[in-house]
Amino acid sequence: MPLITVVITLIIVGVLLWLVNTYIPMDGKIKKIINIVVVVAVILWLLNVFGVWDHLRNVRTSMQSPALAGSACCVVSQS
Repeated sequence: MPLITVVITLIIVGVLLWLVNTYIPMDGKIKKIINIVVVVAVILWLLNVFGVWDHLRNVRTSMQSPALAGSACCVVSQS
């Protein structure tokens, strides 16, 4: 996706969010929730556009206790 398309999309989303916040009367808590949801959605969309999201999905983590990790590296096979 070209960078200019990303910038134009961000400007449109920002203007729409500003219009909603300015001209639609609603409780402040609801506006805050809408703002948070829109910002999170835009951040996730940007991560997807720039390919960071796919990279993060491929990261594998494993939890090993220190005792197991220490014993695994010290195993010596004798033939």
